[in-house]
Amino acid sequence: MSTIGLIAADLALALLCAVGWLGAAITATMGPTIGRSRAARLIVAGAGAVTLARIGVVVLLAGRGWWFVQEKVTFALPLLGLTASVAVGVLLWRGVAAARVPLWAAGFTAATVLLLSFFTGYPVSMTQALISISLIGAATVTAWRMTSGARIGRFVAPIAAVGLAGVALGAIPAQQVDAGVAHNHPIRTRVETSPEPGGEVRRYALEAKRATVTLASGTRTEMWTFDGGSPGPEITAVQGDLLEVTLTNVDIESGVTLHWHGYDVPNSEDGAPGVTQEAVKPGGTHVYRFVARQVGTYWYHTHQVSSEGVRKGLFGLLVVKPRSSVAETDLTLPIHTFDGTVALGSNDKVWQENAPEPGSPVRLRVVNTDSTPHRLALAGTAFRVAAADGDDLHEPGEVREVALRLAAGGRYDLTFSMPRGGVAFLVDDDPARAALHLGDRGAAKTSAETSAETSAWPELDLLSYGTPTATPFGAGSRFDRDFTMVLDRGIAMVDGRPMYAQTVNGLGHPNIPVQTVREGELVRFTVVNRSLETHPWHLHGHRVLVLSKDGRPVTGSPLWLDTFDVRPGELWRVAFRAANPGMWMNHCHNLGHADEGMAMHLMYQD
Repeated sequence: MSTIGLIAADLALALLCAVGWLGAAITATMGPTIGRSRAARLIVAGAGAVTLARIGVVVLLAGRGWWFVQEKVTFALPLLGLTASVAVGVLLWRGVAAARVPLWAAGFTAATVLLLSFFTGYPVSMTQALISISLIGAATVTAWRMTSGARIGRFVAPIAAVGLAGVALGAIPAQQVDAGVAHNHPIRTRVETSPEPGGEVRRYALEAKRATVTLASGTRTEMWTFDGGSPGPEITAVQGDLLEVTLTNVDIESGVTLHWHGYDVPNSEDGAPGVTQEAVKPGGTHVYRFVARQVGTYWYHTHQVSSEGVRKGLFGLLVVKPRSSVAETDLTLPIHTFDGTVALGSNDKVWQENAPEPGSPVRLRVVNTDSTPHRLALAGTAFRVAAADGDDLHEPGEVREVALRLAAGGRYDLTFSMPRGGVAFLVDDDPARAALHLGDRGAAKTSAETSAETSAWPELDLLSYGTPTATPFGAGSRFDRDFTMVLDRGIAMVDGRPMYAQTVNGLGHPNIPVQTVREGELVRFTVVNRSLETHPWHLHGHRVLVLSKDGRPVTGSPLWLDTFDVRPGELWRVAFRAANPGMWMNHCHNLGHADEGMAMHLMYQD
């Protein structure tokens, strides 16, 4: 069974435990008749069996990693085992009537343990443990009082003391990250003012402003835009050019910046508000300068209130080509959801393009600008995944009738030779919208009509795609720093307020400790997803080399990514060389998750 399958089984058994033990308590409380006594005993036997089954599942889950079971092994199951054992012992020794209170305690413990699975992130804290015990005690005493008429005044003080101790511990402030530390302690970073030999200066001016965008279907929607359109103007360069981009904010009240997603710019040009610059307010300007050294497909977007700004349209594409490039049909395909409608650029219906001559090369640069993954399919031709996240794959082979999963923020370059018939590119297996047709319209339609079959195509496994080649480091290297990030949901403080947060190691931004490295060090990340949601992980200023996923090493082309999808139950190990000094955001690129606390910083020492 997969890890997420074991997590689901554990949750199902936790629910059955709660129903069983509470059901036994209710049945025992209803009256001391022989029938009800026998029913209570049967329910206790069933609840006990389910509890033992859950212990077995947790043992199996522990084999997938301590991160998945920490709170279950150290707190939840021992507490449930204790209360359940007492209830069973009293039931066998004194009978059902005497076991009412212990059964209530076991029932409320099972219910609390179930709630902990949803509201407590890794690791469980002393605060959460004390509050949980206090709630169980209060509920048990209340049930006892309501069913027996006993006086409970003497129990109020100790229960309240335990609960207040938990609240007091939770009120102790966690380590806070000063988001403006980059301003208070200047970080050494390169400043680039001229192109490399043979390059030129390419100047762009972008205006961030509100505008009405008309999609291909005629749908009009109010958006935040760069230069009145969404996507914004495509920024292009040749390797070695100096890019100089002047950003002006016309009327975006919350402010705007430009973050160059996946591009290893100097830290000062990263566009992270509060870290590398202040957000540009209405009427303000900011100039970004960096040399375009990385070839490939990238994109830019605002990083100020990005969960809202990107969704509303503040993004565009960045394409850098090598100095000597093959003549080819080159199309950029940004995928974006406008008010629930998926579009390629501004094409929310079928985008028809004339086909190049049969046999001529075609490159499709696909960019996912949404916060969730998309499934891609190319019907009517064999193709290669030439690049992922801007980095060329080594000897990618031709594939046909396979789908691709593209992470939020990620990019694929797909290349093929134009066939004589039509070609259809589909997003989420939907031929009626956000689809590109190349070639004879009739042939392209035929490809689209048969594309219902694409939903059955398997997803290409990039970990085994292409052929291996040497890398500067790998899974067997000695790592100078090793960080573990356990992604989950739970109650945490985010920006000074308590909320049901997206957490890293049980904490929310800005209370997640800074990851500190030195220039030149080899750094490894272990990223574990305990939650039931997908988290596309993105480190600014660096590309990471994927080492393994769920313990399975990469066997194909080296896979360098800047955003990688960590699905529920998955465990990724990636590494990078610390070679770009500064203070960098490190966050989930489901931008709503980042806004809900799943964001942190990586900072260079000295």
